[in-house]
Amino acid sequence: MVVPRRKLANTLYVQAFSSKSNIEEILKIKKTFLTLKAKSIKNIQRIIKGNAKLKPRIHITTKDSFQKQVIVPMSSDNKKDFMKESSLYITNINRALKQTKLEVMVDFICLDTTGITIVTNKVATNLDLQMIENYVKGSKHINCNEVELPRLPQSKSYLKIISISYLQENSESSLNSSVVEEIIKKNYIFNNIVLAFKLRVIKISPKSDMAIIWIDIWDVQSSSKVKGLIDRYFNIGSYIATIRGANINPRVPQYKNYWKWRHTTFSCRI
Repeated sequence: MVVPRRKLANTLYVQAFSSKSNIEEILKIKKTFLTLKAKSIKNIQRIIKGNAKLKPRIHITTKDSFQKQVIVPMSSDNKKDFMKESSLYITNINRALKQTKLEVMVDFICLDTTGITIVTNKVATNLDLQMIENYVKGSKHINCNEVELPRLPQSKSYLKIISISYLQENSESSLNSSVVEEIIKKNYIFNNIVLAFKLRVIKISPKSDMAIIWIDIWDVQSSSKVKGLIDRYFNIGSYIATIRGANINPRVPQYKNYWKWRHTTFSCRI
């Protein structure tokens, strides 16, 4: 059954009409767009009047609060011993910070999968981190050899080193992560770079004599550390190695926790 045009217009008029609507404006819209539903007519009317509602802008407020933490990776035994006297340690740390006229104060300490997390009232500076490190490592019943450097929350960045031989020069043995790590430690371009995981040396293909080294480093949220290394060159023996950016290598097994922030070698061993 075909609905007459006038009857269709009246139906649309009834759908769109409300006590607050301007009937003449609705009729003009209806004549131009006969098949529009009531809701669409009202939306067009709001746009004409300039009353279209904008979507609310979401303000992210977690960035600063997330940075008000100091991560102190340590072994499980150290964690247990430290948390037993946590109230005393908070008082002593705050006293030491106050004596050096630092503005950062410790609010509380909590356990973390990697060690302990010290929550502060402000973002800690390098001097604050040094003060906290000295106190934690000097605390009673704490094995300082199983305490890593305190740090702010970090992300992990990924690099690969290419254009190198899989075999060590003047040797039939393959290149291993320990040799490469020693070379990296001696090169100035890796100053202030902390490895997030053991280096992986992988042969490009079964028939190739070249290798790729996958390297994970701790980075800041702006990724400034990895940006400073990409496209840099350095020597591994007589080869000139090139550093490139990389994604997580799917061929190298990793625990999912390694993809998150603040994961350290104490929490997972491969």
